[in-house]
Amino acid sequence: MKRTLFTAFALVALAACGKSDVAAPDRKEAASRKDMRADAPELGDFGVDLSAMDASVAPGDDFYDYVNGAWLESFKMPDDYSSYGSFTVLAERSENRLREIIEGISPNAPANSDEQRARDFYAAYNDIETINAKGLSPLAGDLAMIDALASAEEFMAASFDAARRATSPIGVRIRVDAKRPDRYAIYLTQSGLGMPNRDYYLEDRFADKQAKYRAYIAAILSLAGHDDPQGGADRIYALEQAIARVHWEPSKQRNRDLTYNLKTIEQLGAYAPAAPWRDMLDRAGLGGAHEVVLREDDAIRNIASIVATTPIETLRDYFRFHLINSNADILPSNFDAANFAFFRTELRGAPKQKERWKRAIDAVDDALGEAVGKIYVERYFPASSKTQMAGLVDNLRAALGAQIETIDWMSDETRAKALDKLSKLTTKIGYPDKWRSYDGLQIVADDAYGNAARAAKFQWEFEVSRLGGPVDRSEWRMTPQTVNASYSPALNEIVFPAAILQPPFFDPNADPAVNYGAIGAVIGHEIGHGFDDQGRKSNGDGVLVDWWTAADADRFEERAGRLGAQYAGYEPIEGFPVDPDLTMGENIGDLGGLAMAYRAYRLSLGENQAPVIDALTGDQRFFLSWAQVWKRAVRDDHLKNQIASDPHAPAAFRVNGVVRNMDAWYEAFGVTPENALWLDPEDRVRIW
Repeated sequence: MKRTLFTAFALVALAACGKSDVAAPDRKEAASRKDMRADAPELGDFGVDLSAMDASVAPGDDFYDYVNGAWLESFKMPDDYSSYGSFTVLAERSENRLREIIEGISPNAPANSDEQRARDFYAAYNDIETINAKGLSPLAGDLAMIDALASAEEFMAASFDAARRATSPIGVRIRVDAKRPDRYAIYLTQSGLGMPNRDYYLEDRFADKQAKYRAYIAAILSLAGHDDPQGGADRIYALEQAIARVHWEPSKQRNRDLTYNLKTIEQLGAYAPAAPWRDMLDRAGLGGAHEVVLREDDAIRNIASIVATTPIETLRDYFRFHLINSNADILPSNFDAANFAFFRTELRGAPKQKERWKRAIDAVDDALGEAVGKIYVERYFPASSKTQMAGLVDNLRAALGAQIETIDWMSDETRAKALDKLSKLTTKIGYPDKWRSYDGLQIVADDAYGNAARAAKFQWEFEVSRLGGPVDRSEWRMTPQTVNASYSPALNEIVFPAAILQPPFFDPNADPAVNYGAIGAVIGHEIGHGFDDQGRKSNGDGVLVDWWTAADADRFEERAGRLGAQYAGYEPIEGFPVDPDLTMGENIGDLGGLAMAYRAYRLSLGENQAPVIDALTGDQRFFLSWAQVWKRAVRDDHLKNQIASDPHAPAAFRVNGVVRNMDAWYEAFGVTPENALWLDPEDRVRIW
C-alpha cells in the first residue's frame, strides 16, 4: 500500500507528475456548440467548466488539481475574502439578489410590515455616520448594568441575557431533545472564548495568535476608555485561558454519547454548586424550567468554579470587552476596524473588509431571513427545480436502500432497523411551507444597535415559547437564500435551501451525470449523515439510542477507523495535519454520499449506456462534477483555522480522499499502482 502525505509541497510536486492518459476535451469546439443551444447549461458544454482543468496533471496523481488546477493557478482571490470557491460564487449571487430586493422596497411600505423591517434594518446598519455619531451611547444602559455588578453570582446571571449579544462563559440553547425528539429541551454548553477554540490558547503553534489577541483586547479596552487597558487585557486573557484548559477538545464535542447529560435543576445545583443556576435561568426567561441537558458536563462544572473564584473587577472587564466585541460591526468604525484586523485578517488572512452593504445583507439575513427569503423564492426559485430535486432525492434513497439490503458486513437485525430509519427520512427542498412571523419585532431606521438587540431578544423569546409544546417539524433552521444543506439527527430530515440548487451543484440543463456527481452527492452526503459515526446513533424516530448489534457496531467502527487512518496522513500545511476524529462524520458523509450518488446514477441509466461527450464518458463526467464542486482557493491562515476548528476536511481532501476509495474512479480514469492516489483494492474503504 502506498501512503501519501498531501503536504503543500507534495501537492505542487504532484501537479508536475506528467500528462494524463485521459483524452483532453476540445474546449473551443464545446464552446461553439454551447453558443448555438438555447438550453445550454450555465457551466461549459454539459455542466463542467473544462477551462478550469490542468490536463498536465495525471488524474490518478492529484484528481483535485487535475480538475481545478488551471483555475487555482490563475485565480486572484478578492482582498475581502480569506477563501473563495463554488459556495462563495453562489453566496455572492444571493447577496446581490437580496440587495436588489431590499433596496427596492418602497419607502411607503406599511409600518411594522416585513418589508419595512427589512428596509429599515438594512438602512440602519449601513448608516455609518449615525453609528459613529452615537459612539458607545447605545451601550450606556448595558455598561451601567455591568458597572453595578457586585459578585460573580450577579455576573453569571446577567450573562444569560440573550438580548445583549455577548459571549458568556456558559451558553444556553433551546433545541429538540436528542432522546425525546417530540419535545424541546434546554441545553447548556461550554462557551466563554473569544478565539475559535481551546487549541488557540493552549498550543504553541498558535503562539502568534495568542499575542495578537491580547493586543486586540487591549485595543478595544483602550478605545472604550479603560484606565488600564493592558492590565485589563492580561486579566481577561488569563480568565479565557483558564476556561480553555477545561474545555472539551473539538473532536470530543462531536461524541453524542457524551454530550447528553440530563439533570434536574436540583441535580444540577448539586453537581455544579458554584453557579446560581436558578438566577441564571430566571434571567434567560426560563424560570419555570425543571431540567436541563448538559453537553460538556464536567467542562460546565469547571467553568462555573473558575468564574466563581474570579475577582469581580476581572469579570466586569470581561463582560465589557465581550459586549463590545460581539457588537463591533454596529459600533463606531474604530471598533469595527480593530475587530476586522484581528478576526478576519490575523485569524483568516483577508486583507480587506467586505463592503458595508454586503455585511448589512448578512445582518438582515440573520435577523429577518424568512421575511426576505419569501421574496427571494418568488423571484428566483422555479417550481420545476423543486420537482426535479425531489426525484433526485428519491433515487438516492432507493440507491442507499438497495445497498443496505445487500451490504455484507451488517446483520439482518441491524439491517431492518437501518431500512426503517431510511424509510422515515423526511426531505425539505427550497423553502418552508409555513413562513415565519416577525409580528412584534420593532425595527427603527436609525438604531443599528437597538435593532440587533431587539432582534436577538425576539428570537430568544421565540425559542423559549416553544418549551412545553410539540416540536414544529415544518420549521427551517436555514433561510432559502443560504448556500448550504443539512441533516438533523433528532428530526431525521435533510434540508436543501433554494440557493444551493444552482450550478455547479444543480443545473436542470446539465448532463445527468453532472447533477448526480454534484447535487446528487450532496444529497447522498446529507442522507449519509444519518448513518455516519454520530448520526447512526439515532434511530428512525430521531431518538438517541443504540439500535446496532455489538458486532455490527464493531464492524462499522473498524471501517471508520481505516478511513480515519487515511485522513490522519494528510497535512496541507506543515504542523497542521487533518484531525481524523474531528472530520470523521464529514469524511464518511463525503465517501458514502458519492458512492450513493454513483449507484443512483448507474441505476438511472437502466439498460442504456451514457453518451460520450467531449471525449468524456458518463463516469468521467460524474467524478469531474464532484471535484468541480469543491474548487476553492484559500489563504494559509484561513486553512489553519479550518484545520483546527472545522469538522470538514480541506477541499482537496474532500476530493482526493474520497475518490481513491472508489473502484469506479480507478476504472474511469485508468488509475494504476504507479499513480500517487492509488490504494490497493483491499485498502479501499467501503462503508455505505
